[in-house]
Amino acid sequence: MPAALISRDDAVARLGDVFREHGFEGASLTAITAATGLGKGSLYNYFPGGKDEMAAAVLAHVDGWFEREIYAPLREAGDVPAAIAAMFDNTDRYFRGGGRICLVGAFALDATRDRFAAAVQDYFRRWIDALAKALEQGGARQPVALAEAAVGGIQGALVLARALNEPAAFRRQIDRLQAMLRSALA
Repeated sequence: MPAALISRDDAVARLGDVFREHGFEGASLTAITAATGLGKGSLYNYFPGGKDEMAAAVLAHVDGWFEREIYAPLREAGDVPAAIAAMFDNTDRYFRGGGRICLVGAFALDATRDRFAAAVQDYFRRWIDALAKALEQGGARQPVALAEAAVGGIQGALVLARALNEPAAFRRQIDRLQAMLRSALA
């Protein structure tokens, strides 16, 4: 595919899939060029810093989505129960009902963690902080503990769904977590 037919944004989205499938270390240039349709020259034109810059761009793309769809709506919640329900719906949609792994979570678990520590920590911290703020606004006791349990539960549910090859396990856990947070609101 000629470089003019794929934008940098499209390349970033496709790179995300490569990193999800192969991990950072396993994402070979062959896999990257096959997934993006770009040759080495075009890849390095878009990402002069190589694979590190590609991964950073993917993490920034993920961050942008979560900022728009998860963090900001929680921080700005006028209707806390509705904002929390939207968080779970959007999370379910993003992770494709448990069929898509969390790239940031995967980066947190392998040797890549130190290389992208700031982005990984920021992703989880901002999610916990935004959810805790909404829970506090909704009158929940121990909002930080509840937010940590919910975000940790979502991540664990992704691992469980993948390990069991049963995406429905993700949905069941999401439903339990949502019920837990609903019952915690005053």
